[in-house]
Formats: sequence, C-alpha cells, structure tokens
Amino acid sequence: MNVFHIYFSLLSLLAPLMVVIGVGTIWGKLGHPFPAQFVTVLATTVTTPALVFYTLVTTQLSDEVMGKVAIATVLALGLCMVACAIALKLCRLPVRKLLQTTSFPNAGNLGLPITHLAFGDAGLSTSIAFFAVASFIQHTVGVRTLPSAPGIPAPWKSPILVASVLAVACRLLGFTPPQWIMDSAQLLGSMTVPLMLLGLGHALALIPPAGLSLGGIISVMRLTFGLGTGALGAWLAGLPADMIGNIALQMGMPCAVVSYMYARRYTDVGDTSAGAVLISTLVFLVLAPFLMWLLGAPVAR
Repeated sequence: MNVFHIYFSLLSLLAPLMVVIGVGTIWGKLGHPFPAQFVTVLATTVTTPALVFYTLVTTQLSDEVMGKVAIATVLALGLCMVACAIALKLCRLPVRKLLQTTSFPNAGNLGLPITHLAFGDAGLSTSIAFFAVASFIQHTVGVRTLPSAPGIPAPWKSPILVASVLAVACRLLGFTPPQWIMDSAQLLGSMTVPLMLLGLGHALALIPPAGLSLGGIISVMRLTFGLGTGALGAWLAGLPADMIGNIALQMGMPCAVVSYMYARRYTDVGDTSAGAVLISTLVFLVLAPFLMWLLGAPVAR
C-alpha cells in the first residue's frame, strides 16, 4: 500500500507537467494556430542555451563531477546505440533509419522538468550537463547515422555547445559574469520548460497513427535499453548512487520528438518513428512515478 501511496503522490506532482503537455495537445487537436517552427527555433537557439549557461555557471557541482557526468553521458549513449543497433538487426528493422529514434532520449522538453522534479535543484544541474552533451551528440553524430542528412549545420555552430563552452570557460577561469547577464540568462532560461512541454504536446497531437505496431517495438527498446545503459554508463564513470539514478532516468526518457522530425525529413520510416514517440511518451508518463521510486529519487522517499 505504501508503494501505491508513493505512486499516486508522484502522479499528483507530475500533474502540472501533464497539464501543460495537454494544453499543447488540445491546442493542436483544435487546429488553433501554433508557430511550431518559431517555438522550436526559440527554444533551441535562445532559451535552452540561456538555461544551460546559467545552470552550469551557478551549479554547486564541482568541475570533477561535471566532467564525470559528461563521460557518463557519452558512455551511456554509446552503449545504448550499440544495444539498439543489435536489437534492430535481430528484429530485421532498418538499423540506420531507426537507430537515432531508438537511441536518443527526450532529455530536453520532458527530461529536464521530470528529473528536476525527481532530484531537485542539484539534480537539475546534473540533468543540464547530461542534456548539453546528449543534444550535441544527437545533432552531430546521431543525425549522421541516417542514410542521408544534407544541410545539417556544422557542430561548432550549435548554440547549446557555445553556451556550454562559455560556461565551462567561466568556471575554469574563475570569472563571474555581470549580474545583468546572469539575470537575463535566468529569465530567458525560465521560458524553456513551458515552451518545450507545449511544443511536445502540440507535436504529439499531429503525429499520425500509422506505424503504431512497429512504434511499440521501438518504444520497448528505448525505455529498457535507455534505463540499463544509463545506469551502467553512470556506474562506469564513478558517479554516486543518486546521480546514477538521475542519469538512468534521463536515459530512460521516451523517444525524442526531434528524432521523429529527422526521420520524417530524411527517411521513409517517419510514421514508425512517430508511433514510437507517441507510445513511448504515454508509457513513460504512466510508469514515471514507479521509475522515480525504483531509482531512489528524493521525491519518492
């Protein structure tokens, strides 16, 4: 009974996130104007880099721990890609076309708010570091696993990478940016989570139902391999138990919406990728309270 009490308590904590996602979904279903391109560009080029910069500069985590988080992220994603490639091959599914959808978690518009909820402000710092590294890898290495991906911006032009490098430089040099810069970054960064959740809800509303059967298979791979490789990568990097749970939860997030966008643009398996995003998101939201309890999140204690 105690487990059920924790479960329903966590569901109530997740309710605000679900409400914001629901607003985006209903908005899309009703056909109201939604500047999806504007929201995506704003979030990826302005608000998210601002959040990354502010959090990395102000975090109380040591530089050594931040480095271990980056190593854990690279290890977890690498292990996940290998495991997913083998599973896709065994299932006789197109590996290159579906590898990105299967391997990369929705560490931004769902991962940041949920891990913040589960592990608090300290957990948010870990999540931001994970997201910065994972986002960079997805938009560089990940997208180039697709059969054809012309027109992708050069890796060094990523605003998230630029923000990360500037924040790390400030920490290493002991430089404290002027207060107006930090206040501006904090204000812009505070827009990130609502924008991402609204965008996720709107994207889910427009995803076609075709490809749900194969999407279900992809969802199982995403959630199971993500959790396992996340915990393994964090353990190999030497992170403490609470951070292992944080990285595992981040890696266990549903399929990223951006993976669907890439699949739709560059492959013929867009419907399968869309089904994977939809099913994995719904399943994760149902399982999230149990996963928080299983991974020892402070909010579940």
